[in-house]
Amino acid sequence: ARLAQRHAVSGRHARVLLLLCFVSTAACNMFAFTEEPSERAGKSDGYCSRILRAQSNRKEVNNEFRLRVEGDPESYQPGSTYRVLLTASSPSYFRGFTIIAQREGAEGDRDEDYIGNFQIIDEEETQFMTNCPPAVTESTPRRHTSIQVFWTAPRSGSGCVLLKASIVQKRIIYFQDEGSLTKRMCEKDTTEKPLLDCCACGTAKYRVTFYGNWSEKIHPKDYPRRANHWSAIIGASHSKSYVLWEYGGLASDGVKQVAELGSPVKMEEEIRQKGDDVLTVIKMKAQWPAWQPLNVRAAPSAEFSVDRTRHIMSFLTMLGPSPDWNVGLSAEDLCTKECGWAQKVVQDLIPWDAGTDSGVTYESPNKPTVPQEKIRPLTSLDHPQSPFYDPEGGAITPVARVVVERIARKGEQCNIVPDNVDDIVADIAQEEKEEDDTPETCIYSNWSPWSACSSATCEKGKRMRQRMLKAQLDLSVPCPHTQDFEPCMGPGCSDEDASTCMLSEWITWSPCSASCGIGSRSRERYVKQFPDDGSVCTLPTEETETCVVNEECYTIPCMLTPWSDWSDCSVTCGKGLRTRQRKLTSPVELGDCTEELEQVEKCMLPECPIDCVMSEWTEWSECNKSCGKGHTIRTRMVKLEPQFGGDSCTETIQRKKCKIRKCNRGQANSDEKKRRKEQREKRRSKTSRVDATSEHPGCKMRPWSSWTDCTKLCGGGIQERLMTVKQRFKTAQLSSCKDRKEIRACNVHPC
Repeated sequence: ARLAQRHAVSGRHARVLLLLCFVSTAACNMFAFTEEPSERAGKSDGYCSRILRAQSNRKEVNNEFRLRVEGDPESYQPGSTYRVLLTASSPSYFRGFTIIAQREGAEGDRDEDYIGNFQIIDEEETQFMTNCPPAVTESTPRRHTSIQVFWTAPRSGSGCVLLKASIVQKRIIYFQDEGSLTKRMCEKDTTEKPLLDCCACGTAKYRVTFYGNWSEKIHPKDYPRRANHWSAIIGASHSKSYVLWEYGGLASDGVKQVAELGSPVKMEEEIRQKGDDVLTVIKMKAQWPAWQPLNVRAAPSAEFSVDRTRHIMSFLTMLGPSPDWNVGLSAEDLCTKECGWAQKVVQDLIPWDAGTDSGVTYESPNKPTVPQEKIRPLTSLDHPQSPFYDPEGGAITPVARVVVERIARKGEQCNIVPDNVDDIVADIAQEEKEEDDTPETCIYSNWSPWSACSSATCEKGKRMRQRMLKAQLDLSVPCPHTQDFEPCMGPGCSDEDASTCMLSEWITWSPCSASCGIGSRSRERYVKQFPDDGSVCTLPTEETETCVVNEECYTIPCMLTPWSDWSDCSVTCGKGLRTRQRKLTSPVELGDCTEELEQVEKCMLPECPIDCVMSEWTEWSECNKSCGKGHTIRTRMVKLEPQFGGDSCTETIQRKKCKIRKCNRGQANSDEKKRRKEQREKRRSKTSRVDATSEHPGCKMRPWSSWTDCTKLCGGGIQERLMTVKQRFKTAQLSSCKDRKEIRACNVHPC
């Protein structure tokens, strides 16, 4: 963008006109704007303020063009980055544009009136304006139907911002302070859902169920039919000081292994190393294929508990195959402001990028991102080859839904209004406090819950609990046992005791543990009131039974290694092929595998050299002398010029001497005269033929005009010449006396 020159305008009310090429150099001298009175213009001589004071030649609202922020947020998160799109509805277009981010209520006369920062996405499309660095304009004046840039929101406390766009279309400028070319956003209220200390009492038990709806029907673009799956789900209920993963953070080694390989091993190791920050590790099996009807395969689920210090729940699972795409929940707080436990949480999930691999398609080859980038949600405008790409920038269709449902509360509840009668549960009998003789130099985790009794009858058995030795500060002082045992009996051994217990109704059966074939399922109920004497209830609180899912199911026979790297191209130049392979690792007895083990695709290297191609030599011409020494020639044409460094063309004409016979004295002159006489006679005969063709019955014609210039320099063009009527006799017939035109080919040699 340039600042055009100023020109004086004479007259009684002379004013300064600013010819402002404020969108593109191509638009120079198209627009004239009246500068504001000097008392306002004097505030700033900056180019940006002149842009703001530029007035459109057309006042009506125009909806052909639209400025929007991806996802259409109503507010911005300080420091977050947003994709800004400027689009034209078909068949409209724009040749130039300007985008600014101005503080609401500001005049635009100062640098601080512009807040946030733009980032260029495509340097061929956009650039920062030369005379107004906060503004973004086009790099090349041409037809545009859409452009996009990134905008990073300012720091907290910056107030509201107006994202404004101006458009140049032909000879009209649109710069709308209201309507589709202005987007208003205010700072997001971060007090909506803070991670505060939990005030709930007791504990709560939840069941999390994962419903994957990533399928070819819902997400058809490039859907991987052969290998689609969800990896094993891994997560935990934990304290707010521990972060498994979060948007804007960097993926840990455990997250990276889940994201790229679908392996939960490292992630589980990281979770268990957090000790008292973690209450429950959440694990669910992988799903092959990614989607099946619920009457064929039950949705995977797991149960976990939360308490006052560990009331946050997070999990993740890999979308496979993919470079490093996942779904999951991050830091879902199950503790309510009313000091209770959330009843139910339902979330639709879209995939997110772990920032460790730079692939753009489901089966992109491994390409580590260096340096590692931050975790971010995928968008529909990330890359045209992405399976989620949408040129309109719409929202990605969710690939999964997660339901977290409370199934029980235990211990004394301190919130005022209970959710339902079954949630009102009595305190669990307090365990007798034993005198703690653990040396101060031994640091342990908390005791785990007691295991089930080893006896299922009324014979005496035992149960166990354990803890982990986390540190031994003094090796000379021994640390006591990490396991504890106590006697117990099977459930229901005392009817008298059981008669005083009040139990809840049975909770619904859990999903079958097997995704195919025979498995097991369980259900629970909980103590609502303990016996008056403080004894333990002996009625069973858990039941287990076998279940069958899809009896006629078979083990997936195909277990394959990852694809190898692509081979080198089969040629050294031009178009060729490359291949990659993988191997079958599952046993042969599992059945035949029909998966392809080799893939072939086209590859392209720099063009091969093409040598010059020439026609054959013509016959040698006659000697140019009738006697004595002369010469004869032959010629040839260039049929194909050399390309890409090929061999150049050689000579196109050759000459050699010729000698017919010796000339006798005086004979040479007579022969030469004879030859000249013959040439004159040939010219006369040719002229007479032309004149003959110039005459038509009843009219007299002018001679043929000269041939016109060839319409092409090479590759075959056309020449024309005309013969017009000079005189028409009275006896002439109209059909026989008229202008004539001849056409011939020219410059037929290849380009």
